[in-house]
Amino acid sequence: MRSLPVADPGVPDARSPFGYLWWVARAQMGPLLLGIAYAILWWLAMALVPYAMGKGIDAITAKDVPSLTTWGGVVLALGITQAVAGILRHRMAVYNWLAAAYRTVQVTARQATRLGATLPKRMSTGEVVSVGNSDIAHIGNTIDILIRGGGAAVAVVVVTVILLSSSAPLGLMVLAGLPVMAVAVAPLLRPLHHRQNAHRDLQGDLSTRAADIVSGLRVLRGIGGERVFADRYGAESQRVRRAGVRVASVESMLEGAQVLLPGLLVTAVTWLGATFATRGEISAGQLVAFYGYAAFLIAPVRTLTEAADKLTKGHVAARRVVRILSLRPEVEGGTGRSEGGLLRDVASGVAVRPGMLTAVAAAVPEEAEAIADRLGRYGEGDVDFGDVSLATLPVSEVRRRILVADNDARLFAGVLRDELDVTGRATDEELGRALWVACAEDIVEALPGGLGGRVAEAGREFSGGQQQRLRLARALTLDPEVLILIEPTSAVDAHSEARIADRLAKARAGRTTLVCTTSPLVLDRTDHVVYVEGGVVRAQGTHRELLAAHPGYAAVVTRGEA
Repeated sequence: MRSLPVADPGVPDARSPFGYLWWVARAQMGPLLLGIAYAILWWLAMALVPYAMGKGIDAITAKDVPSLTTWGGVVLALGITQAVAGILRHRMAVYNWLAAAYRTVQVTARQATRLGATLPKRMSTGEVVSVGNSDIAHIGNTIDILIRGGGAAVAVVVVTVILLSSSAPLGLMVLAGLPVMAVAVAPLLRPLHHRQNAHRDLQGDLSTRAADIVSGLRVLRGIGGERVFADRYGAESQRVRRAGVRVASVESMLEGAQVLLPGLLVTAVTWLGATFATRGEISAGQLVAFYGYAAFLIAPVRTLTEAADKLTKGHVAARRVVRILSLRPEVEGGTGRSEGGLLRDVASGVAVRPGMLTAVAAAVPEEAEAIADRLGRYGEGDVDFGDVSLATLPVSEVRRRILVADNDARLFAGVLRDELDVTGRATDEELGRALWVACAEDIVEALPGGLGGRVAEAGREFSGGQQQRLRLARALTLDPEVLILIEPTSAVDAHSEARIADRLAKARAGRTTLVCTTSPLVLDRTDHVVYVEGGVVRAQGTHRELLAAHPGYAAVVTRGEA
């Protein structure tokens, strides 16, 4: 049902993936910087352990007990600092991961609400679903790796400074080795980026295919098409698998490089340090410290290499989010005001009179739907609301005052009361009256728990007619200033349709209501009928007057039987 008020967009004006990632980081800058600080402290506590151990070994060699005690205490303090800082770092990493992931969920949900009917026209279901399935995790990982990567970079700098101060050749070897490793990994990033993009596109297409099959499963069974669509889904699934394997092949090389390249650097530093020790250029404590530095460097260097991978994935994910955020609604609002009154579509000539139950009967149903869309501001058109153009009103005000309910509206999973009372303000009496008008009391009585019972996804436990009656009850519960219904009784039996038509006329007495229908049972109970053919009004009057005076109208509403 295209009726909920549009929320405050609250979305970033991100024009690029990096721009969006920067917006996310800036939005949680405080926790992010705190996490980086904890990470730096954690890494430095680990980085200084080899230095303290080397000093302790030198104290043992010199039989300096006070110095040994001092450096032993330093090692203990570094261990405690590492443990505490590690816990705090991990806590902030999880916090920032969740904040980035769910901030993405929030902005995309708000954007989807703002776009309304525009979104399904511009993007497939699979693409939107994939944002929540996988992209939020990659964006969260990107923020997480900024914390660990920032600390790792500081740790590498500190260790390099210590090595340079202790032994210039060893420090220079580390300084030269890090850029070499970065250059060695760089050629893998571009193909990884391209393959991840292709894999992500195929995943979106596959999700769309799955959604289509599930929604149309009943039809497929009716025509015996399950096997055909299952085979097509299987073929597309294999394409996704092959694309995933291509991504994994590059990722495996990157993972191997994360182990091999730091290992080579450690080997080189250890060999050179041992050579210096045998020459007597460094002490035994310094040799142990150098080995500890070399072994320690594996972790931060691997983290920096991991950062390249996760930043690449985050860039791909952010590109999808930016694509959603870059969409603009098909219709925009203004800042005007209207006291209400006659609602008139200039193009067709259809006028909905205040306080009356009006019907539009169109020779082609799509023409009536197009008129309803324009009257509800879901499509561009010249529409007057009183003496004010509808286009000058804020879209949120239009959604609040004019409700368009059609048969494409969905029932969501949850408690039935929440499905019918979307604002949470309706009383039991108001809900009961809406259900009575829609002839839906029997549906509630049959549902275990009644109004407190749970509705399955898409209301699949209800028949098409039951869903239509519940949608009508939901629209009536909102009780808008102007209610526009599109074929509200097309899936119910004739007896229920007659009762709904009678009750609707009484319930909306004095309220502005438009019904787009060609049902004689409904048309006969309206105050005014407008016949549309070729997109414009051809005749107006009561149902019986038009039956007698206009053959085209009679042919449409009697299905040619007249």
